[in-house]
Amino acid sequence: MALQRGPLLLLTLSLGLASAQKTLEEVPVQPGFDAQKVEGRWLTIQLATSDTLLVSPEDPLRLALHSIRTWNRDLEFVLFWTGKGVCKGLNVTVHPTGPHGQYQGFFEGGGRMFVRFVSTDYSSLILYVRFEDGGEVTSLWALLARRVLRDPKWLGRYQGYVREFQLQEAPVFNLDARCSPPAAYARAGS
Repeated sequence: MALQRGPLLLLTLSLGLASAQKTLEEVPVQPGFDAQKVEGRWLTIQLATSDTLLVSPEDPLRLALHSIRTWNRDLEFVLFWTGKGVCKGLNVTVHPTGPHGQYQGFFEGGGRMFVRFVSTDYSSLILYVRFEDGGEVTSLWALLARRVLRDPKWLGRYQGYVREFQLQEAPVFNLDARCSPPAAYARAGS
């Protein structure tokens, strides 16, 4: 099933994706990754990109990751976009591909999105997202955690990738309690 281009582009831009510095194969994947253990609520602690112009702190529209769900072998990212008078849920589904811990989604028009779970202890998570469309490649690195506790070990590991991939920090947007989950997520009972 193809992803709709509009929501995927919104996800890409709002998370601060930018031109990739390296190939997908140069990005590590968590050994022994267990998708079931990443299910649930996540907070964005840090974001990094090579082009901070793609996400402006002055932009009134914000997209934030709420949680991750598993559906059979697929993963679903539950997102919200909020702004003045706007609060809408969005679900993006990706399918396993390549190494264990790598996922891919397609959208209309031939573009695709890769997600790699770089490193995790299932309380903290370093996530890489790569978006390819018409020869253009954009990417994002995110440090996620189950709660807003800044673990120096994870922050140091994440900052190592930021230096290696020559990225810059991007604005972080987390949800407050004002939005309700998307209908499909709410029906699932979580």
